[in-house]
Amino acid sequence: MGRTQIVACLIVGLWSAGLGGCTREHPITVGSKNFTEQVILGEIVAQHLEHRLGRPIVRKLNLGGTMLAHQALLHGDIDLYPEYTGTALTAILKASPTHDSAASLALVKAEYERFGLEWMEPLGFNNTFAMVIRGEDARKHRVVTLSDAAKYAPGWKLGVGYEFQQRPDGLVGLLETYQLPLQGSPKTMDLGLLYKALEQGQVTMVAGNATDGQLSRLDAVVLQDDKGYFPPYDSSLVVRSDSLKDNAPLREALTELAGRFTDQTMRTLNDRVDGEHRPVRKVAEQFLRDTGLLR
Repeated sequence: MGRTQIVACLIVGLWSAGLGGCTREHPITVGSKNFTEQVILGEIVAQHLEHRLGRPIVRKLNLGGTMLAHQALLHGDIDLYPEYTGTALTAILKASPTHDSAASLALVKAEYERFGLEWMEPLGFNNTFAMVIRGEDARKHRVVTLSDAAKYAPGWKLGVGYEFQQRPDGLVGLLETYQLPLQGSPKTMDLGLLYKALEQGQVTMVAGNATDGQLSRLDAVVLQDDKGYFPPYDSSLVVRSDSLKDNAPLREALTELAGRFTDQTMRTLNDRVDGEHRPVRKVAEQFLRDTGLLR
């Protein structure tokens, strides 16, 4: 071995000894998809891990859609991200959606093992589709459920997003299940315009999501899906199995987040970012303090 090589090895040896190992520890990277709820969840997870593990966490938030986030996880570009059972079944596994929450979770847990991925226990909220009407209409016509809405003789002016018209768990099946009376064809619009159209009376019912932030501030009612048409979209953290292997502190820290959220909690968090324009970092930190995970 030449003199230069010996010196280099000594330097590397001293550097490694200072780290307590042969190589620098692999950093944990948290990812998310590219919409508000996902970014908030990603930041909450990242901050929680920093506090619990006592080391910096790499963030790759706002990555893109489902397939981009999934591929990043498979390739090891990220170690974990939040996902939804309904999305995993339909978009990743190409399976038919099921209406049973426990069955959905069991199926995605089992199927994801072949990808080398583990589903943690649910975070506690279900971001499924939600049919929403104005509070004044719900009170005036005594409409609480979608079956109640089906009896509303004048019919509904329905507003939907583009995707809802095409999805296997979307508009066609909804109308078949409940026989909802409509005034004219559904109005298709960007998701961001649905609640404004509802508020202004351009439509009288919209197809939103159960955790939409606007539901925290508007006088609006989410109609109960009393026939269980919409499949569950329970949120969990999906983690690379090799990232969890022999890493009890990581597993423990992630497990602490299970069951900490409700639909209303997520609506409030989404509204703080989208409605009140608070920084995601501050919203995440406040959530951790409110739940006692950060003192």
